[in-house]
Amino acid sequence: MRSWGVEQKRREFTEFYAAAKDDCLRIVLISVGDRPLAEDLVAEAFTRAWTSWRTVRDHPAPRAWVVRTALNAHVSWWRRRRREVPLAEAEPGVTWQPAGVDDALAAAIRLLPPRQREVLVLRVFFDLDTEATAALLGVAPGTVGVHLHRALGTLRTKIPSLLD
Repeated sequence: MRSWGVEQKRREFTEFYAAAKDDCLRIVLISVGDRPLAEDLVAEAFTRAWTSWRTVRDHPAPRAWVVRTALNAHVSWWRRRRREVPLAEAEPGVTWQPAGVDDALAAAIRLLPPRQREVLVLRVFFDLDTEATAALLGVAPGTVGVHLHRALGTLRTKIPSLLD
């Protein structure tokens, strides 16, 4: 009986992973801007999701849980490395080109402050409502609205085609 539960858990997680990995990677990639780092962060997040699958499975937005975990891992990664002195870039000027997202829009999103980027990603790309976004980020619903309003205002000034 126990092996049946393990197999069911494995099957559920495998289906979730196959359906969510590309979306999660795309969202983290927009926030981070570095494909290898984003892949590592998403892999770490899915590993944590597997170890906590019972909790993640019952979460109202499991994909958002994975993205939030990946972004938290990025903060930890950044804190460990912020005092390091970077050497010259291997290929300066090379930027990530997101698939399915306008280049100017992706560049403008990367320039937003981290909290505005997170709110924008959760509200627009994951289509979460204000309450779910607030609960996921641990902020008040009004704060979500303020960050979304500021992010959209910034994007409108940076990308004139968004005014239409």
